[in-house]
Amino acid sequence: QVQLVESGGGSVQAGGSLRLSCAASRLTCMGWFRQAPGKEREGVASLYTAIGRTYYADSVKGRFTISQDNAKNTLYLQMNSLNPEDTADYYCAAHNDFGECAYGLMRFPSYWGQGTQVTVSS
Repeated sequence: QVQLVESGGGSVQAGGSLRLSCAASRLTCMGWFRQAPGKEREGVASLYTAIGRTYYADSVKGRFTISQDNAKNTLYLQMNSLNPEDTADYYCAAHNDFGECAYGLMRFPSYWGQGTQVTVSS
């Protein structure tokens, strides 16, 4: 059974940074999604773990970085230059089919974490 456990959410002022962590066994595709109040869940970043290929949503390119620490079985999302539009619940997600992340941002994960809240104040 695959378990994904996020941590690292919290409150920060605009312009600040946060790093989210996801403890999980490494799967082929791993990524982060977010859901803001009243909005649909959207993909933020994904990682094709075998070769380290990454994809990002346009709204976070240049500000967010997805990475993995294989020794710690942990996925990270470093978020810099945060703004109030980044306020959302963030979810770690994974899939074991390379087709889900080899050619673009992961869209249909098979596994989800419970989510962690990020609040950015202006």
